[in-house]
Amino acid sequence: MMAISGKTRVCGVIGDPIEHTLSPTIHNAAFNHLGLDFVFLAFRVKTADLENALRGMRGLGIHGLNVTMPHKNAVTAYLDELDEAVKFLGSTNTILNKDGKLSGFNTDGVGALKALRENGIELAEKKLLLLGAGGAAKAIAFSLAKEVGELVVLNRADGKSKELAERLTITLDKKVVGDALTPDAIADNLQDSDVLINATSVGMNPAANQSIVPPQLLRSDLTVMDIVYNPVETKLAKNAKAAGAKVISGVEMLIYQGAASFEIWTGHSAPIKVMRKAALNKLSNAGERK
Repeated sequence: MMAISGKTRVCGVIGDPIEHTLSPTIHNAAFNHLGLDFVFLAFRVKTADLENALRGMRGLGIHGLNVTMPHKNAVTAYLDELDEAVKFLGSTNTILNKDGKLSGFNTDGVGALKALRENGIELAEKKLLLLGAGGAAKAIAFSLAKEVGELVVLNRADGKSKELAERLTITLDKKVVGDALTPDAIADNLQDSDVLINATSVGMNPAANQSIVPPQLLRSDLTVMDIVYNPVETKLAKNAKAAGAKVISGVEMLIYQGAASFEIWTGHSAPIKVMRKAALNKLSNAGERK
């Protein structure tokens, strides 16, 4: 590990709870690999303390922060500049402090897009079926709606999926459909979908034996990405692999959204292989407990 000095720049992640975050493992591995004088820490910040935490970021000169639940939406009110994704989503997962000016970014959608592209998935003119309309799903929809031919968003509370679809249609001038997440809707839409993304929490530990998609609906010409990364291989991923589908782990989105944050803070290209190895080692050593 690099020696910490008076010149070391501090980055971190804020959230509540925060104890099991993988971000320090991933980013410190990247800093050390490139010999950068940075250190990454985790800060538990309660909702009542969020404004003070952002004042502390300015006052202490903390260079960069990742933001996780439950602060992604609320933190936006305390920032000076917002990128295009944050303006649309109202949600921030990355902050850069430049001379006391705090700029907010959302790299979740970028991470999903990069994970697909770097795994050889062509999105132009393809149909994407997205399950979920929560924070991560919205970010994915915002980034991928621009790339695909057709996007369908299914969510248990169909009002959220329909509202998201309407906003994306107006903002991006692309046809996006929102509907209720039901077995029939999954079956109907999956018939002609090219890419399936699970952006719900179904399949996450400790409920790792659950999948939202019946295995008989999965096909060998389908690409399946599950943004759940704990376990690394979800029930959906196992079923998709058994069907011969192309499978992309949630670890990939985690790594690429983290890489985008890393590049915002450092100006250096992120060492993807190093970050991926650090994340997988940590998950393996922890018995894949979140």
